[in-house]
Amino acid sequence: MLSIIIPVLNESENITALLTHLVENSRAQHISEIIVVDGGSTDTTCQLTTNFAENTTLSVQLFSSERGRAKQMNLGAKQAKGDILYFLHADSYPPKDFDSLIISEVQKDNLAGCFRMKFKSTHWWLRLAGWFTKFNWRACRGGDQSQFIIKDLFNEIGGYDETYTIYEDNILISELYERKQFVVIQHWLYSSARRYEHHSILKLQYHFLTIYVKKFFGASADDLYAYYQKYIQK
Repeated sequence: MLSIIIPVLNESENITALLTHLVENSRAQHISEIIVVDGGSTDTTCQLTTNFAENTTLSVQLFSSERGRAKQMNLGAKQAKGDILYFLHADSYPPKDFDSLIISEVQKDNLAGCFRMKFKSTHWWLRLAGWFTKFNWRACRGGDQSQFIIKDLFNEIGGYDETYTIYEDNILISELYERKQFVVIQHWLYSSARRYEHHSILKLQYHFLTIYVKKFFGASADDLYAYYQKYIQK
């Protein structure tokens, strides 16, 4: 069974739609619970999650955490009862029957992976970037594609590295590629392009590529976050 873990921070515009999507596109017998981990929202995210939980038969749980996706997702994993963990961003929508698709891969001994992804945008660059996610190449990976991993393997790796305020998804993905344990499920997940719409698309892509290169050449977690704060988080 899957435990779906969603880290959130001020996601009142998305959380109800996402939870509804997850319930409508999966089988209840495959889902142990949906775990929403809040990092200190100041909007109505928590109340909307509670309202949804009270009106569905599926187990939807809300937890509070220190801010930071790595910390939030690790806390969710500790609470999870399922033997497959499925980490999902609040603005990413997995395909119909995502639960069955993930379980099928695990049954084939593919113990971790993601879906290919399309941005909700018609911009040529984002369409191209989405097209490349079908390839099982390390450079084509990112947390917005979602991440499934069996709990035992997640615990063996040590979970997400909490020293990273950003890039925590990529650190875990790198560990999985080193173990040759990663599969790309060839079904589309749709993800918001809201950050790209807020910034210049090509400029933001340049900054993300710069972060990737900096990490490749040994930049520390603090160095990456300082760059992110200067050029992206503003």
